[in-house]
Amino acid sequence: MKLTIKSVVLGLSLLLANGSVTHAQDYGRGFEAVKRGDFVTALREWRPLAEQGDADAQHSLGVMYENGEGVTQDYREAAKWYLLAALQGNASAQNNLGVLFGNGEGVTQDYDKAVRLYRLSAEQGNASAQNNLGGMYKRGEGVTQDYDEAVRLYRLAAAQGFAKAQSNLGWMYREGEGVTQDYDEAVRLFRLAAAQGNSNAQGSLGMMYENGEGVIQDYDEAVRWYRLSAEQGNASAQYNLGEMYVNGEDYDEAVRWYRLAALQGNVDAQFNLGVLYQMGEGVTQDYREAAKWYRLAAEQGNAGAQSNLGEMYGNGEGVTQDYDEAVRLFRLSAEQGNAGAPKYLGEMYASGKGVTQNNLYAHMWFNVAESIGNVTAMENRGIIAGKMTAADISKAEDLARECVSKNYKGC
Repeated sequence: MKLTIKSVVLGLSLLLANGSVTHAQDYGRGFEAVKRGDFVTALREWRPLAEQGDADAQHSLGVMYENGEGVTQDYREAAKWYLLAALQGNASAQNNLGVLFGNGEGVTQDYDKAVRLYRLSAEQGNASAQNNLGGMYKRGEGVTQDYDEAVRLYRLAAAQGFAKAQSNLGWMYREGEGVTQDYDEAVRLFRLAAAQGNSNAQGSLGMMYENGEGVIQDYDEAVRWYRLSAEQGNASAQYNLGEMYVNGEDYDEAVRWYRLAALQGNVDAQFNLGVLYQMGEGVTQDYREAAKWYRLAAEQGNAGAQSNLGEMYGNGEGVTQDYDEAVRLFRLSAEQGNAGAPKYLGEMYASGKGVTQNNLYAHMWFNVAESIGNVTAMENRGIIAGKMTAADISKAEDLARECVSKNYKGC
């Protein structure tokens, strides 16, 4: 949470309402310093108040330590000040401490404590806490997953004009989670949040325009919203904007947006960037760079990246040829139902690369690949079948059916 003028004004108004004129004056000097971006002066004004037990000053110190404003960033110190303020019932501090427990920053991650703190704050009407608690119910973190309760809490925060909650509630309407699916209502809520500059809502509006959900399909409008979101650093929007440029065959621009998203860890952008480097589209063909991006995506569990990286190890493209590593990656990919990986595993068993040569297992994997939709595996299976007995073919077919029934795991 950034130390916003709104939060400081709230603290100041509470001090005045409670008749703490001297404290209010000291807090007010800190407030004026924050407006100037002078956090050092704000710290000098607020620390004595915080040490005297003033909850609003304690909360403000917590924010400064959380964000490294006027002090070295220190989540443990932030948690200490938030706790002191939270114990006095400060709703903002309760919410912020809940965030630290949810993220495991400065404290041991503890969803139960996060939920408890969010609830205390939400019951005081704190919109951010209502939204955060809604998120816990949506994901089932620290509570039993409950979309209805998530919607209720998002709605409370959205009614206060809280953009994040408007965006989140819009997504619930889009997906039909806890509410009847309603694209029109989703668009309405996304617009409310987008008008406040919420990047998630802007990106979601882009998606609605791209797909024609709740609006007339309009790619130009989709690009406009994706760009607004992407320029704020939203990785999903950057990836989606990259997709739009690929569809328009502007690979140079696609690479630019994929790279921005990939650097933030967007797995789909990492995979696509790998593809562009492997194919030499929008960039100079570079197998080493392709392998780098495939590896990052593969480590996040992307099945396509695991398969493509396995192929690069098999061919020695951008990496030292390593059949064992190729087989390992193909297995990881195949276990997720990737159609290409079983064919490659069949080829490895047929040739004895990275595994002991075995026609039975080669036939099995070609069968599995065909069952997933890989039509090129059929020809390979026919070649292997010509080297097998009828009994072995029957056994391989049984193994393939068993593999499919186990969702490709442990085959």
